[in-house]
Amino acid sequence: MKPVVAISIGDLNGVGAEIALKSHEVVKEFCTPLYFCNKKMLERAAKLLKVRLPKDLEIEYVEGDFSIKPGHISKKSAKLSFASFTKAVEMTANGITDALVTLPINKKAWHKARIHYSGHTDYLRKRFKKEAIMMLGCDKLYVALYTEHIPLKEVPKQIKKKKLTRFLIDFYESTEPLLPVPVLGLNPHAGDGGVLGDEEEKIAAAIEKANKKVGKDIFFGPVVPDIAFTPNFRKNLSHIVAMYHDQGLAPLKALYFDESINVSLNLPILRTSVDHGTAYDIAYKGLAKTSSYINAVRYAARHS
Repeated sequence: MKPVVAISIGDLNGVGAEIALKSHEVVKEFCTPLYFCNKKMLERAAKLLKVRLPKDLEIEYVEGDFSIKPGHISKKSAKLSFASFTKAVEMTANGITDALVTLPINKKAWHKARIHYSGHTDYLRKRFKKEAIMMLGCDKLYVALYTEHIPLKEVPKQIKKKKLTRFLIDFYESTEPLLPVPVLGLNPHAGDGGVLGDEEEKIAAAIEKANKKVGKDIFFGPVVPDIAFTPNFRKNLSHIVAMYHDQGLAPLKALYFDESINVSLNLPILRTSVDHGTAYDIAYKGLAKTSSYINAVRYAARHS
């Protein structure tokens, strides 16, 4: 039987509904998608897109009734997106659905609607009381982020041997990579032997301890960040661990922007997502690309 994948519909004023409806015929070949919304709202989205709602769409009812306003921040749209997400989380946690795929929400809209989470991952961490790991990429290369949405000046303070060791062990247990995984240094030239910073000493110590704990030399480094994404270096890699958001995601998106997905590791449920936002500027214009979403659903179906 095909796995049942919960689809959290996201912000209906963005591109989520367009992507889901465009991709339905493709994703139903390898899973049974269950859309968390309601038929009335999906019919409104389809009408704006000038398409027909597929007859075989399976919908899990989520309350919400409002006019879709493409590209607008809306409390009502935010509330529906949050209700869609939380119901999909619970049904996945209870084993009713096998995995969860989230379409993009608008964080400012959540804030205006007094939804006090900075996004999907923040909610998942608090719901499951687990340190979720954010990993982005595609089958060509995945990048795990040690720190995520924090100011750059705060990153060096987070480079702690014990914390990074735990991160590396959790990452390994969540992915079990077959190929060695480089761990990037924080500073240019990976500190140049301490001349440009000493954080690499803690990174090296964490790598050594994590390898000892998992029983194999799976992690290596700290690797000089500016060589890690070059063709010769990454050709025999499947994963990279980056110290901060832009260190890992700027080169990754330059390489694989349309293909990349977001995977939440180290949780009791499998959750994947598109690697882009609501794209208000192109909402309901028929321009939204579907590769990231299809890859996210495919990953969820394959690993559930």
